[in-house]
Amino acid sequence: MSPVFLGILIASAAFLFLVFNAVRILPEYERGVVFRLGRLRPYDYGPGFFLLIPLVDKMVRISLRTVVHDVPPQDVITRDNVSIKVNAVVYFRVMNPRKAVVEIENYHYATSQLAQTTLRSVLGQRELDELLGERDAINQQLQSILDEHTDPWGIKVSSVEVKHVDLPTDMQRAMAKQAQAEREKRAKIIHAEGQCKASTTLADAARELSREPMSMQLRYLQTLTDIAAEKNSTVIFPLPIELLGSFLKPPKSRGDV
Repeated sequence: MSPVFLGILIASAAFLFLVFNAVRILPEYERGVVFRLGRLRPYDYGPGFFLLIPLVDKMVRISLRTVVHDVPPQDVITRDNVSIKVNAVVYFRVMNPRKAVVEIENYHYATSQLAQTTLRSVLGQRELDELLGERDAINQQLQSILDEHTDPWGIKVSSVEVKHVDLPTDMQRAMAKQAQAEREKRAKIIHAEGQCKASTTLADAARELSREPMSMQLRYLQTLTDIAAEKNSTVIFPLPIELLGSFLKPPKSRGDV
C-alpha cells in the first residue's frame, strides 16, 4: 500500500470521525446543555440539527417531558399520635435545562428525596381527620413547598397527589364503630323528628274532627271500608270510652240518698 493512499485513508477516517462527533440531532422534547472546554454555553441547543466542535464541546441531554414520580410509602405520625403509611405521586418537569445540570447533581433523585421529606413533615403537622377530609388543601400545600424549593434547580412541580393512606387495623375498627354510632344517632334524630311532626299533625287532626262530631263517624266508616278491602276475617269496632263510664263507676250503697 502506497504512502499516499494510506495518508488519504487516514485523513478520510479522521474526517468521518470529526463529522460523526460534530453532528447532533435532538427530538422536540429534548434540549442540549453544552460545555465548551468546561465552560457552560449561554443558551440551550436543539431541537433539530446542529453542530458541535469535536473534542472541545461536551453535551448533556435533558428531557423536557413531565416526569411522573411515585413517592414510596412513608411512615408518618400525625399530630394526634396516629401512626400511618402514606404514599403520593409528584408531577414535575424541567423548565431550565442549564440550571438542572449546573445547580444540582441529580435533579430527579433530589426531587424524589425532597418529596419524601416534605410529605412526612407536612402530614406530621396534621391530625388524622384533617388528612382524610382536607386532601385538596394538603395537596396544594405540598405542591407549593416543593415548587418553591425546586425553582432554583430549574424544576417546576405542577402537581402533588396523596394517593393512599394506610391506617392500622385497630384504627379502622374504631372508625367503623364511630361511623356506625354516627348513623345510629342520625336515625334516632330522624325518628324523633318524625314522631314530633306526627304528633303535631294528629293534634291538628283532632282539633278539626272535634269541630264536627259527624266527621268522626265518617272517618270510622272509611276505616271499616279500608279493613274490608284487605279481606280480613276480624273486624274491630271501637267504642267511645264515655259508654263505659257508667260501668266503671262504683255502685251506690243503699244508705246513699
